[in-house]
Amino acid sequence: MPGIAVTLLSEDKERLAVLQQRLETSQLGRTVFSHFNFPSGPTDAVLRQIQDVHSEVVLVDIDPRGVQRAIEAIEVIHSTTSEIVIFAIGEMNNPATIVSAMRAGAREYLERNVTAESIADAFSRYAATRNKTRGTSGRARVFVVTNAKGGAGATTVAVNTAIALQELQQGNVLLVDMAPLGHSSLHLNVRPAFGVVDALQNLHRLDTSLLDGLMTQCKGGLQLLAGPQQPYSVAPTAAEMARLFDLLVGHFRYVVVDCSNRVDATARLVADLSNAVLLVTQTDVVSLWSAGRIRTFLEEGAGRDRVRLVLNRYKKIPGFTDEDVEKATNCKLLWKVPNNFQSIAPAIDKGIPVALQDNQDIGRSFRALALALAEAETTPDGALDFAPSLGEAGSRKKSSGRLLNLSTARGPVV
Repeated sequence: MPGIAVTLLSEDKERLAVLQQRLETSQLGRTVFSHFNFPSGPTDAVLRQIQDVHSEVVLVDIDPRGVQRAIEAIEVIHSTTSEIVIFAIGEMNNPATIVSAMRAGAREYLERNVTAESIADAFSRYAATRNKTRGTSGRARVFVVTNAKGGAGATTVAVNTAIALQELQQGNVLLVDMAPLGHSSLHLNVRPAFGVVDALQNLHRLDTSLLDGLMTQCKGGLQLLAGPQQPYSVAPTAAEMARLFDLLVGHFRYVVVDCSNRVDATARLVADLSNAVLLVTQTDVVSLWSAGRIRTFLEEGAGRDRVRLVLNRYKKIPGFTDEDVEKATNCKLLWKVPNNFQSIAPAIDKGIPVALQDNQDIGRSFRALALALAEAETTPDGALDFAPSLGEAGSRKKSSGRLLNLSTARGPVV
């Protein structure tokens, strides 16, 4: 086998020599081009050289003294070379750098003192999935669903939104249960043999085939990567989470993550890797107070605006407006799920989510929410701009009729 064609980029000439030696030792890759420095923009001649030598993978060496330059280089390569995969190599003790590299377009993040064996493992994973990756049309959208406080209904929202997306898109939707104790399987009436814990424990050999074996098939075709069936503290590193989600978004169209009752570094990492965070709350004082603080926690240091409120069990309160809700939480309001305990409770007990029940107003509400998530435009930083699909009267001609028909007991909010 001739080996995978690799380009090496670094701001340190000695590092280039070291990386080339380890790459050749791996016996899976061959250096076709190496360059001292990074491309400065989309018209940089280095990008043409990378393409002219038919590079399959570009290794970008991230010096801790020049992290931002390396991240910008990854963004440039990713945006101008659609067929080339990027591996970042950097320090593992800085989660912000890892997440930034993955968000910029890196597929793998390897330890800066990477061994030939680690390079071989990474290239093996790439080789096992490249045919399927080349056949996909982009990366999945990731929606994280979390609670403002316990019992707000995040799992119900996550499960029904995932089912509605599955129905809307006719497939290719994944629900990931990241809760400390997974309840999604109960809502879906399935008995998973494997799940998230197994995926994280086998990241070193995780590929598409193994991932498929860890999934649970649910009614309607939805795929579930189940949460732990016994209380378990899942605390993966930033690199592990980035690796897992990179594999997931390469093979699904939509990934919905149930992060119920998580207020930890993992929840923040998943939120940072997502396109939108749905913060489920209610209109009582304690819930709104908690929502404001959870929103601050999830976005602290991220510099982005991804968190949106979903009011669950919504009942209109005279004199208490949507603007009051947003002011109390310092968070934009996206959706209102109507209060229908008489339908939700038996649906959970029987494992038949309301999104599968056509005659329920609350089911129509979830299907309308799924449509809004699917049709929202993506901003340059990867967040979603909901204005086009939920916008002011007269500005949503494409979808307003469908939204009005799908939901009567709730209101989408701009």
